[in-house]
Amino acid sequence: MSVSGGRITVVTAGHLSTCPRMLKSADALADAGYDVRVIATRHEPWAVEADMDVASRRPWKAEVIDYRRGGSGATYWRTGARFRASKAIAGVVGPARIPLATVSRAFSRVHAELVRTIAADPGDLIYGGTTGALAAIAEAASRSKTPYGVDFEDLHSAETAGVEAPLVDALADRVERAVAAGAAFVTTSSEPIADAYDERLGVRPAVIHNTFALPSQPPDISRVDPSRLRLYWFSQTIGPGRGLEDAILALGRSGVAAHLAMRGRAQPGYLAALESMASAKAPRLEIVHLPPAPPDAMVDCARGYDVGLALEQMTPRNRQLCLTNKAFTYILAGVAVAMTDTPGQHALGTDLGRAAALVPAGDVDALAAAFSRWAQDPAELDCAKRMAWSAATRRWHWEHPLERGKLLSLVRAVLA
Repeated sequence: MSVSGGRITVVTAGHLSTCPRMLKSADALADAGYDVRVIATRHEPWAVEADMDVASRRPWKAEVIDYRRGGSGATYWRTGARFRASKAIAGVVGPARIPLATVSRAFSRVHAELVRTIAADPGDLIYGGTTGALAAIAEAASRSKTPYGVDFEDLHSAETAGVEAPLVDALADRVERAVAAGAAFVTTSSEPIADAYDERLGVRPAVIHNTFALPSQPPDISRVDPSRLRLYWFSQTIGPGRGLEDAILALGRSGVAAHLAMRGRAQPGYLAALESMASAKAPRLEIVHLPPAPPDAMVDCARGYDVGLALEQMTPRNRQLCLTNKAFTYILAGVAVAMTDTPGQHALGTDLGRAAALVPAGDVDALAAAFSRWAQDPAELDCAKRMAWSAATRRWHWEHPLERGKLLSLVRAVLA
């Protein structure tokens, strides 16, 4: 069906159910009257069912590049061999000295497949994000002579940890520079990340925060269990470096009776390590592991808790600059937020006022004091939860003109 708004291809190198930014973008563009085509991938068996759930409730259709082991024929083996070979070349020669085509294949396992799929029917504009899609969007746009926008949700050249970080970050730097140079517009998720790109590339992305739609019903602020503080944390992966250890130590020092629910897929052995730490350091803490949930359900999943944890750390650099979807999800559920005072989270924490406890990263005593305050003063916790919901309805939701409206404005300017 032809629409007056034009045709837009939205791209992610991740699953539909694990990339809420591109999911929200596709929904917003479709609601605005654009003919939307979505391209995603399938590589994790555990996310397939969630992908189907997401797609079943959308007006647009998704095309999926499947490279699951055992579920995609030769695609898994072919893409893996190409990816490893390209990365080996980059490691020996250096990302700065090899062709961009090799860089792109060393940075994204399914780069070539994404390029072919996008270019086959690019529409009037290509827009997308996630690390593995960035170079493919630019290359497909060049082949088809189609304008494109890219989403640098994170500072991709500073988000990797471990022994491969120097190589991966250098590959990301090449991709970022090449992609940003030809983009009709660039978006990102926080002002500090926008500052970093502006300083390094001379391109200032438009900031569109990781907010979510206002729920149809306001949250019930009343406490499910007044006898203990109910805490909540979620991510795709449950693992170290996300502040969970600090939360357990802080709960132990505060002496607060607490329940900590963590939603996501746990790295092998990590939950046992946390439970061992809790047993030794925070005996009044109960830890509960919850399975991943679809992005459409995340606000509802946070309802009924007292405090949400947004304890980003200072390394790698992207962690200190990012502003993830955690705090925005919590406040839409009427939940107070314990958040580290990183450059990425500082402005939001300040704006939330009494709805948030803004503590220095790694300061266990300050976090313990926040838990104690909320546990010992029911009126203060009630105030924090009500102010969280108030802040969400006032400013921090997807329908706000500075969020969804900003994306639509960028797109209209290109297609005018």
